[in-house]
Amino acid sequence: MDQTAKTLIILGVFFLLGLATDAIGRRTRLPRVTLLLILGFLIGPAGLGFLSPSEGKWFSLVADMALVMIGFLLGEKLTVSSLRQHGRYVLWFSIAEVVATALVVLVGLLLIGVQMGVALLLAGIATATDPAATTDVVHQTKADDGFTHTLLGIVAVDDAWGLIVFSLMFTAAQAFSGQGDSIAPLLTGAWELGGALLVGIGLGIPMAYLTGRIQPGEPTLVEALGVVFLCGGISMWLGVSFLLASMVLGSVVANLARHHARPFHAIEGIEWPFMILFFVLAGASLHAEALYQIGLVGAAYILLRIIGRLFGSWAGGAISHADPPMRRWMGMALMPQAGVALGMALVAIQRRPDLGEIILPVVIASTVLFEVIGPVLTRSALVHVGDLRSK
Repeated sequence: MDQTAKTLIILGVFFLLGLATDAIGRRTRLPRVTLLLILGFLIGPAGLGFLSPSEGKWFSLVADMALVMIGFLLGEKLTVSSLRQHGRYVLWFSIAEVVATALVVLVGLLLIGVQMGVALLLAGIATATDPAATTDVVHQTKADDGFTHTLLGIVAVDDAWGLIVFSLMFTAAQAFSGQGDSIAPLLTGAWELGGALLVGIGLGIPMAYLTGRIQPGEPTLVEALGVVFLCGGISMWLGVSFLLASMVLGSVVANLARHHARPFHAIEGIEWPFMILFFVLAGASLHAEALYQIGLVGAAYILLRIIGRLFGSWAGGAISHADPPMRRWMGMALMPQAGVALGMALVAIQRRPDLGEIILPVVIASTVLFEVIGPVLTRSALVHVGDLRSK
């Protein structure tokens, strides 16, 4: 079969299956994210093999396009008015759960005899979240209350804190290994964060005053997508966090533009087809055998990350005087973990290839688990706090 014809058929099937999973998700307790991941796994190379590894090469491009749009939409939640209302909760929850997750994973792994370098790197990686899965669960359930706004705010800043902690852990691991050059990870982390802020602000200010001033519809969509993709591309070119840069871009537009809702609503209208491809291809890239390879270290890492999330969120809620339901359920809502964690793992083994045989299988296996069950736990948390009714 001609490759173009095959590609079009695959895309058509993906979108129709995505429509079916959305319908199933509306009638069950399963988030459509989890259903799409399972679907991708079943039709992928590790399942029935309908999707070959060559089609899996789309994943990187599709993932990056989806994530820059998600980052931009998350940035809309970081307005001055929203932060005044929920900022105290977002700040303390995000800091507490990132620090607690890193410390619990680090101490726990050391107690079972894991070497210091591995424990430090896994502790840094454990702080990463999955903005795509969390955001889609919120969109699917149409949850809209204080807990939901705080959750989206935490997800928006979580990976920035996580990147800082990972850089510190990486530096410590280099120091303990005696390999020197321990300042390099700190400088890299600082550039990823600082550069992302510069790119987001530099593009956000003109976008806030220029985009959306012509008629609604296609022109606004083209403008918004053009600036968002430009932001992502420039960020990748400069080697800074494109997810953070797109969040900053969205936040600047949301705060400075009086007409800011139009660019966001324009992108929301086309986000779902990209998300279908993103999660199906992500599911196709999962390898179930990784779950059998992790052993004691992997099982401990998964358990310790769960404990760290739950304890850190409870501590953040106590510090910020959040309501008891928010303290109790925020940690569960923050369980999803995906691409950022894998990115951190790849960065780690580039500089420490000697640790790759331990770190990579653990991170891949935990990603499989947290990607599938994480959205279910997020939805369950939203039900328990009353932001939506259980179906």
